[in-house]
Amino acid sequence: MTLSLSRRAERFPDRTAVVDISEERLYAPAETISEERLTYGDLSTLADWAGARLSGLDIDPGDTVCLVSRNRVLSLALLFACRRLGATLAPISHLLTPVTVERPFDAIDPELVVAEPAQRDLVRSIPFDRSVTLEELATVSPEADWRDESDASNPLLCLHGDGGQPVAGFSARTLEWNCITALVTWGITQDDVAPLVAPLSTPDGLIRVALPLLYAGGRLLLDRAFDPGDALTAIAAENATLLAGRTPALRDLAAEPAFDDAIGSIERVIADSTVEDDVLEPYREVSGTAPGTDSDAENGNGNGNKSERRNTNTSRIAVSRAYGRLECPTVLAQSVERNRETPDGERADAQSVPGAVGRPVLDCRVRLVDAGDAELEGAGTGRLQVTGPIVADERAPPVGSESKADTRAETEREHEAVESDATDADSSAAGRFVDGWFDTGQPFARDEDGRYVRR
Repeated sequence: MTLSLSRRAERFPDRTAVVDISEERLYAPAETISEERLTYGDLSTLADWAGARLSGLDIDPGDTVCLVSRNRVLSLALLFACRRLGATLAPISHLLTPVTVERPFDAIDPELVVAEPAQRDLVRSIPFDRSVTLEELATVSPEADWRDESDASNPLLCLHGDGGQPVAGFSARTLEWNCITALVTWGITQDDVAPLVAPLSTPDGLIRVALPLLYAGGRLLLDRAFDPGDALTAIAAENATLLAGRTPALRDLAAEPAFDDAIGSIERVIADSTVEDDVLEPYREVSGTAPGTDSDAENGNGNGNKSERRNTNTSRIAVSRAYGRLECPTVLAQSVERNRETPDGERADAQSVPGAVGRPVLDCRVRLVDAGDAELEGAGTGRLQVTGPIVADERAPPVGSESKADTRAETEREHEAVESDATDADSSAAGRFVDGWFDTGQPFARDEDGRYVRR
């Protein structure tokens, strides 16, 4: 197995990888999408285009490139370009403020900042003066011989937390393990189609959804920014099968008048552990009644050769909860097979347990520890710690002065307190790697069957 985009482009070059559903016009009517299709061959070519121009800007193996942008196809291409360069991509959320946008740079020391023009005001607040817009990147003279075939020791990807801190680094191998785990946990295949309702600068959007879908050879529906009406239009038009999101997106989709008619092709909903049951009820009530729509032919040709694709969702939508952290985007999850309703209408497995998030995903070991950091056996309640190949390789260390590092540490503690919701947890080790384990600081209860419930 490999994370290589070029290998996929060689194997199925004409299969659609991404449908850019962003509106072409700024003030286009609601529920208007553009449907610009890019095949795996197109995406790989775009990655080469981006890599040659980054190299033309003297980006070398081991360097870091920051990206400040909303969801764009080029965002994905830049990640694979950095992989081919041996560089690191560090997406910076466009949702940060002029104050919080400085926080990731306490731990990231980039060689270049690439930004879309819409983020120029945010870029002015970044404590780094070498930046180019996406338009300026297009004018750079490409380097002819730019690929680096050596195994890079630096992370391929760095992501930051909601408030700009902390920053976690992921190697290409760790990202691949996350893809494999997602495929096994939720049964993602090349036949799956999913809208992206989270930013690509977040672990939810990039590591939990986008990369696993592309890894499997599926199709990603990409909008510049989430709009529930546009998302439902794309779901219906593309016969989407998979939806993953948090409360705001899932709630807004269900509130749309077109929800019942558009959502019928969805087979699985992956809800974050923070989503309340009442938000998920509209999805559980939907039966798979959507008609088949035009889609790519079974041979994967996405350049106009289309055939009727039947809608295979003839039962209720399977809803699975998932719990994760920045450092490990998916730690616990429910099995989608077990969460389908039984013939008598009862929900099976962990879904019948209030607040349950399921069991540890494959390739992730978990344990509960008490206030004294002693491991708990069997049923009990304690602080959750995780380890395994899907956990981030590192937290990026702070750069700069000692006072800057101290400020970052204080910010990180504040972030952990908000993110974990662990009002009664021991925070002394929370959010830290301790003896090969990452301590989440989050209290969980474990029952006799090995199911975990947030406390």
